Amino acid sequence: MSETITIRTASPDDLDTLLQFEQCLLDVERPFDPTLKPHPNHYYDLKQMIDDPLVELVVAECNGQLIGCGYARIEKAKLQLKHKQHAYLGFMYVEPAWRGRNINQMIIETLKQWAISKGTIEMRLEYRILGPLEVR
Repeated sequence: MSETITIRTASPDDLDTLLQFEQCLLDVERPFDPTLKPHPNHYYDLKQMIDDPLVELVVAECNGQLIGCGYARIEKAKLQLKHKQHAYLGFMYVEPAWRGRNINQMIIETLKQWAISKGTIEMRLEYRILGPLEVR
């Protein structure tokens, strides 16, 4: 069986799986953030994101199975910055069995090309440290 991974724009047909990915992210963060509401809880309005022209929500797919996702949203930059807008990246998720195969890199490259097509020259990604890092 071929393992060709494709990145494509998310569609309403992907919502059920995207909601599962969102819950996986919440499950990881919940032990480190006691302020998160219990299930069901949501970070994103995924349907709105699919419809929003200022958001590109993409999925990684292999053999018809969704294995990851991410989005870019065009936002106004803060006044102190040189650029007027940037693409904010978020909802970066890859199924555990598919990690280590550069899928996030493929997602980011796709989002980068979309941002460039929108006239954006800056991308931003925030991260949170979710507790002590374990050194292996």
